[in-house]
Amino acid sequence: MIKPRALFLHMSVRPWAIVLLLSLIYLSAIFVTNDGDPLTFVTPGECFSACTGADGTDCAEGTEGYDGQFAYYIARDPVNSPDCLDAPAYRLQRILLPALGRALSLGQTPLIPWAFVAVNLLALVVGTALFEDLLTAARVSRWYALTYGLFAGVFMAVRLSTTEALAYGLVVGALWLATRERWAAAAILLALAALAKETTLLSAAGIALFLLGQKRWRRAALVTVIAAAPFLAWQIVLIAWLGTPGIGSGGALATPFEIIPYAGVWRIATEGGLLVFLVLGVLLALPAAVLPSLWGLWRTLHDWRGGRCDLSACLLLANAAIMPFVPFSTYREFLGLLRFMPGLVLAIVWYAAVHRQRRALLYSTLWIALIAFVIAG
Repeated sequence: MIKPRALFLHMSVRPWAIVLLLSLIYLSAIFVTNDGDPLTFVTPGECFSACTGADGTDCAEGTEGYDGQFAYYIARDPVNSPDCLDAPAYRLQRILLPALGRALSLGQTPLIPWAFVAVNLLALVVGTALFEDLLTAARVSRWYALTYGLFAGVFMAVRLSTTEALAYGLVVGALWLATRERWAAAAILLALAALAKETTLLSAAGIALFLLGQKRWRRAALVTVIAAAPFLAWQIVLIAWLGTPGIGSGGALATPFEIIPYAGVWRIATEGGLLVFLVLGVLLALPAAVLPSLWGLWRTLHDWRGGRCDLSACLLLANAAIMPFVPFSTYREFLGLLRFMPGLVLAIVWYAAVHRQRRALLYSTLWIALIAFVIAG
């Protein structure tokens, strides 16, 4: 007979609980070591905080901060925020997190960083819990959900107030609903995810591709329209407001998407030098992004030719196919690359679970180790 204490521990020790505990420990350490200033969770710099223009001309004499500051500026003063942004339309297209931050803080500026932390932490924990359920449904260990929950691209979003934890938590929720044939609800979550971060549209495309492959034309149209329409409507608003759409390859100093596959990796050698290439390209980008995406393309194209492109394969194909063309500016900033990759990580782990790729599942856990590199950096 199981004792009550043992039963409680058995029920409570789950991947999502580990992610929650580690997140709270890390956030507490950051808060304490920064003199209890909640603004540390939005990492503002001096370049844009004065709202003197979005060109960053004052960056030569001030710190740049990090991307979470732009969500903060939008939430603080949505109408006048473009003057505080390095690329106004690009930053404003990711409107969901700032909108939630403003709503939950009731417009009180000091509460905005706490609202961001709460939203992202909830999304990370719930997303991990739902991913556990997807893995157990595929009859593999739920502990592989830690590969997602502790992946630096989403884990660090909670600390930095960037949008990945929220965006991909919604994607996991959409996948969970899709496996239960609740397509309209899944599409709504995908629409919200696109308003959090536009790269989640790749996952929406993978789901639509699966439905098209199944010749479920109406369902494919339903998912496509519901998932994409709010994002496109918001782009029209941005054009009318700012004169340009938000779709692009990044903020200030971003380079375009590449035409030659993986040119963004090789350009590290030509523009950063051999040593930088060995560290960022060979030791980090190659095992973390290039090889997994190549494996994903090889597996899914093989499945496609054999007429076996299930939902997990279509999701992986959509997220792996973009990686060869990721901009050089993303590959040269390792955290930026990891923030681009949550869709690929989700897709590989889920595909490997569904298709019994045990070796791929084991190798996927190596992504967890990257969090130590990012925190140390």
